[in-house]
Amino acid sequence: MSGALRAPHREPTARGEARLGLVATALVVGTFASTIANTLVNVPLAMIVHDLGAPLRSGALVVIAFNMLCAVMLPLGGWLGDRFGRRRLFLVSMAGVTIGAAGAALAPNLPVLVTFRGVQGVAGALVLPSVLALLTSAAGTARRGRAVSWWAASNGAGQAAGPTVGGLLADTLGWRSVFVAIIPFAVFAFVGGLLWVPRSRAQPVRLEWRGALTLTVGVGLLLTAASAVPPLGPRSPVVWGSGALGVLVLVVFVLVERRQATPFLPPSLLVEPRFARSSVAALCQMFCLTATLLTVPLYLASRSGASAAIAGLVVVALPLAMTLLAPLAGLTTERWSPRWTLRWGLLALGLAELTLAALLMSGQPIGVPLIAAVTAIGAGIAFTQTPATAGAARTAGQAVGAGLGLFNMMRFVGAALGGAAVAVVLGDAADGTAGYTTVAAISGAAALLALTVTFLGRNPTEERDTA
Repeated sequence: MSGALRAPHREPTARGEARLGLVATALVVGTFASTIANTLVNVPLAMIVHDLGAPLRSGALVVIAFNMLCAVMLPLGGWLGDRFGRRRLFLVSMAGVTIGAAGAALAPNLPVLVTFRGVQGVAGALVLPSVLALLTSAAGTARRGRAVSWWAASNGAGQAAGPTVGGLLADTLGWRSVFVAIIPFAVFAFVGGLLWVPRSRAQPVRLEWRGALTLTVGVGLLLTAASAVPPLGPRSPVVWGSGALGVLVLVVFVLVERRQATPFLPPSLLVEPRFARSSVAALCQMFCLTATLLTVPLYLASRSGASAAIAGLVVVALPLAMTLLAPLAGLTTERWSPRWTLRWGLLALGLAELTLAALLMSGQPIGVPLIAAVTAIGAGIAFTQTPATAGAARTAGQAVGAGLGLFNMMRFVGAALGGAAVAVVLGDAADGTAGYTTVAAISGAAALLALTVTFLGRNPTEERDTA
């Protein structure tokens, strides 16, 4: 597959900055709409399944439908952007987010709700690669780090606002208002994309269907295995069978793509040093994010008897730090060194997770040390996410548009693994501190492992703006 994303170098002017600001506004609002669509349902989930008369365990499908379809469709979303134009795909994705939200708000039963959550997930898969490609192309080489930081900030804002806003809306206006709230953001992004985002040229790219099929099925099976851990346990045949079959299908993917003249996704991209570093960093960062956001509320409820509202206020410090520090991470990525920014971010993330592990081991109650550790984790993620995404965007732009989809797929895989790790370590017994400590320690080790990977391999060029 081809279709390079090359951003010509432009000297910023006042008019150019204003134009970029309008383009970025539409794109980051669209990112926020897609991200918050994912996280809004977490808090009112019990209320939703009760009102629809469904068992609580079945309610997990409301979350899984979005995440699974979004993750497996991401590389195909990158190809669709190459084939039909990224601006056009962004507009389609915003229409999909709107339709999915409206359908979910009007859903009379759980199957209909899950179906429209799937629509939102597919739309989310179209948003991520198209937004990153459009942003980095509009910003040019000199402002790539800044542009990626805007995407990171909107992503963090969606993660921060989702649980809190979802709970407040459900309590005051009912759970259907949770989905209605998404619609104005998606409509604004659609209109802004129509008015401000420049048209992108469609590429006559052939779909190499064997590679697309094996990659989608392989990753889908791996995510199925990870998603099955919480309800079925790590020893379930479904978990091991899906995981083993997923690995086998991915091996077939590599073998098939190596023989193609125009592969869907060149296997060489997976071992290209810059892309590999960025992808590993993103996977470990999302592992830490998911594991921390799950572990800390459970710890506070178990050890301190904290309510869901109090626990939510404590952990919101993490995505808030991600959001507020994203612009600074963008500047350091642009003006200093993307690779060293990534290293310092991973080091900070690893040390913050190990500090959290020590606090949890000591039975630390709600207080400044715990909130400071959670905030430091958010800061580490902020300084990891931006340079990692900038590096992936640069490499994917030189190789294939679907590379951005693969990069974002790795982020979803990291999140799924983080959730599975929490389920395996904590299990049904969450009375002591050992399980919580272990999860935080594993997260710290994952970040430090990613830090080690950043010292491996050389960039394809020696340009300063590589990650």
